[in-house]
Amino acid sequence: MTEFLGVSITEWIGYLASIFVLLSFLMRNIVTLRSVNIIGCSFFVVYGFLLNSWPIIITNLAIAGVNFYYLFINKRKKPAADA
Repeated sequence: MTEFLGVSITEWIGYLASIFVLLSFLMRNIVTLRSVNIIGCSFFVVYGFLLNSWPIIITNLAIAGVNFYYLFINKRKKPAADA
């Protein structure tokens, strides 16, 4: 695999994924947090495929799915009216 600054591209993708996940936890706005976390999880999925590591792939697909659900699908539901 190709290297950049003595580090493999696979490792760079792993570092990039870690940075995005870390940055997501520094966000105050939950929508921004979930959006940045989805980016980090996506990089981790790519990283998992490059390493052929199914635990990394499955876990990050699940986390990205939860974030996606709360960002887009759960928004469509109307809150129950207070009685």
